[in-house]
Amino acid sequence: MISLKKRFLAEIIGTFFLVYIGAGAAAITLMISDGSTTPNAFNIGIGFLGGLADWLAIGLAFGLTIIVLIYAIGHISGCHINPAVTIALWATKKFPGNEVIPYIIAQLIGAALASFLFAATVGINAVTVGGLGATAPFEGISYYQAILAELIGTFLLMLVIMGAGVDKRAFPGFSGIAIGFTVAAVITTTGNIAGASLNPARTFGPYLGDLVLAGNNLWNYFPIYVIGPIVGAVLAAFVYEYISSEEKLVPRDIARERK
Repeated sequence: MISLKKRFLAEIIGTFFLVYIGAGAAAITLMISDGSTTPNAFNIGIGFLGGLADWLAIGLAFGLTIIVLIYAIGHISGCHINPAVTIALWATKKFPGNEVIPYIIAQLIGAALASFLFAATVGINAVTVGGLGATAPFEGISYYQAILAELIGTFLLMLVIMGAGVDKRAFPGFSGIAIGFTVAAVITTTGNIAGASLNPARTFGPYLGDLVLAGNNLWNYFPIYVIGPIVGAVLAAFVYEYISSEEKLVPRDIARERK
């Protein structure tokens, strides 16, 4: 059994790279497009290309990072790297309650370190232009629509985690690929709604970095990225538990099976 201290460190490392690479890709996209115009009026979005192309690039940055992290530290800490995942696993008795808080603390530390070190790597434009890749609802999206988008996206993510990564009946060896490309797909499709965080820690790191380094103060949006992902993940975990549970045969059904 690997000690909690070592798993704590693994979660810090995993969440660090998730935010450094993934949120960093969002920040770089904004920096590349700074001062440029989109090709046409229909491509309004985060970067130069505006539409799905930029979100596909960001989604792949997140998705590919998650794939390699699952294979790197999945056997150590389970590679939760997301408080919503940790809480959902605990809610369905797949994770011990006394380790929930340490895991979440590790994830928040990793995300915060990633944002500060990304700013140190890239410079102040990572904050003032790229916003450290912070998530926020886009124009025309209400607070509740943003929560719904995060809930739905995280529901799908957690459903895949349960089916491909937690369920012992899953086809072995492919959980990382399934989970990573799920994240990439959700970000590509829903990124331009509320940023497709799917993860309270992923939003926490850039928010803290922006606040400390004199960037935008977006903390009024933080409940979106706590409520949506946690509710979506917990719902998905319980739904999966229900739809995947095997029915217990009553005596007459057993007799019918034997015939």
